[in-house]
Amino acid sequence: MKRILVIDDHPENVFMIQDRLEHDGYEVLTAFNGREGIDKALNELPDLILLDIMMPDVTGFEVCKTLVNNPKTQNIPIILVTAKSSAEDTKEGLEAGAVDYIKKPFNKVELLARVNSALKLSAAQKSLLDSEKRDTFYATVVTANHKIKQPLTLLALSSTALKRELNKDEISKEAILKRLNYIDIAVKEITDVLNQLNAIKDPIISNYSQAIKMIKFDDNNEEEKKD
Repeated sequence: MKRILVIDDHPENVFMIQDRLEHDGYEVLTAFNGREGIDKALNELPDLILLDIMMPDVTGFEVCKTLVNNPKTQNIPIILVTAKSSAEDTKEGLEAGAVDYIKKPFNKVELLARVNSALKLSAAQKSLLDSEKRDTFYATVVTANHKIKQPLTLLALSSTALKRELNKDEISKEAILKRLNYIDIAVKEITDVLNQLNAIKDPIISNYSQAIKMIKFDDNNEEEKKD
């Protein structure tokens, strides 16, 4: 069941909207001023917020800006509900972060249509975001596997060579130091890969092979090694 928070300083408006939404199967949370609305939004994390603009303590515009700028609530769609109907008011509301605007007085059909539309849009955006997160995760795994495989192979070969050298009657210090140097190189390469992955803020996905993606790295270092 979708949960909708209604914020309005007039109880009669709140109860009227609550009755219409509950009759259509929604769970309704209520708040009767801006500060209470912000607190409830942060604590309850509703699926949608219906927000009045004209409130005495904190205006709807201010509530909207506060919630849109908070990471916990920034993805919750907000519909402004108000008697203010000028183009400037609409512009200010949308610039504050609202996704829609309902002008009072409104009828039940309009209210439910705009609520359903906002919830569907939010669900589509969430689905797209989840898909992008999955793609980024898979690409990161492929990238780590691709970038780390070579130094891991070098570690394994060096370990085998060290064991073979230690089993000899006469141990070569030079041979051991050579293998230890290879281990240091491999460890550095792995550390560089992990640091690069950790530093990525906006990953760019590139093709690894057909139907397989990977995170694009700055390959300047690799080109320098080839030279």
